[in-house]
Amino acid sequence: MEQIEVMSWKILDAIKQAAKVEKVIGDLDTNEQMAVFCTIEEDYLELYYSELESNFIRHFEGEEEFLKYIDTRKNEFGEEDFDSIDYYDDNYDDRNAGDDLTGYKISTEDDDDDF
Repeated sequence: MEQIEVMSWKILDAIKQAAKVEKVIGDLDTNEQMAVFCTIEEDYLELYYSELESNFIRHFEGEEEFLKYIDTRKNEFGEEDFDSIDYYDDNYDDRNAGDDLTGYKISTEDDDDDF
């Protein structure tokens, strides 16, 4: 693994546009840091954005090291078990979203016919 410090986010943005983004961890608006894991041909990279620390580009030796470091970065950012629901996605169907909320079932007017 090799790492080079980068002073400008514009350089990171230019690389990100040229690469295939595999995973984005963190958010500059809420976490003040973000890691973008991407590939360019056979090169595996991490583009690290930070408002507090140095920005850098990290190059991994292979896919195995790349995937392992994604898990490590998720743990560092506290995103290891978080599975977000995209409520703004056009395909999101909230009719089934509340079926099992800690043992309670949300009923609708159609369900009241049973009483």
